[in-house]
Amino acid sequence: MSAASRAPLRSNRSNRTAERTADARARARVRSRAARAAVGAAAAALLVSACSSGGTSGGGGQTGFITGSDGIATAKKGERADAPELSGETVDGGQVDVADYKGKVVVLNVWGSWCPPCRAEAKNFEKVYQDVKDQGVQFVGINTRDTSTGPARAFEKDYGVTYPSLYDPAGRLMLRFEKGTLNPQAVPSTLVIDREGKVAARTLQALSEEKLRKMLAPYLADDGKPEK
Repeated sequence: MSAASRAPLRSNRSNRTAERTADARARARVRSRAARAAVGAAAAALLVSACSSGGTSGGGGQTGFITGSDGIATAKKGERADAPELSGETVDGGQVDVADYKGKVVVLNVWGSWCPPCRAEAKNFEKVYQDVKDQGVQFVGINTRDTSTGPARAFEKDYGVTYPSLYDPAGRLMLRFEKGTLNPQAVPSTLVIDREGKVAARTLQALSEEKLRKMLAPYLADDGKPEK
């Protein structure tokens, strides 16, 4: 075969190779766009779960709680789960064990310095805390997903937060809550633990001062005794 006759064959093979390469690159671009879209959708879903205003759905199954139209879920006495063991080092280097506050109403707030809704609600929490701390109420934060305590300490200073916060960068404390109960599932989350150490209420949204007071009010006069 002459050089002249071999040249078109080489050209055809080169064209086919180039076409296959172009097709592979096109498929890779499609997969990449799909992956980015999936990540974006997941992030959007998480944002909605953290910032939505709640609905009128019940707890479902054996959960024993009801979520109101204000986004606050509550459980009746006798149907409340025990709060798990929540203790450890605080953002400022101290130690806290929530069990030491049994007999008090505990407001537990999950937050992160990186979280805009947490920044929005921080001053509301401090104001309400100052108003109710002499009524047998203790506020405790759980700081999560801050890779060091520096940003968390700066957050507390900026917003004048005086109650302690457990430092939980990996979210291990949140995982101690039993599934199917009033457990924290977003940042921010706020739970009310009654005087018997049981989880009585939860919300998965940032709270205004008014809504925080409304959430806490039913438990201020609660003596912890079972309903008759």
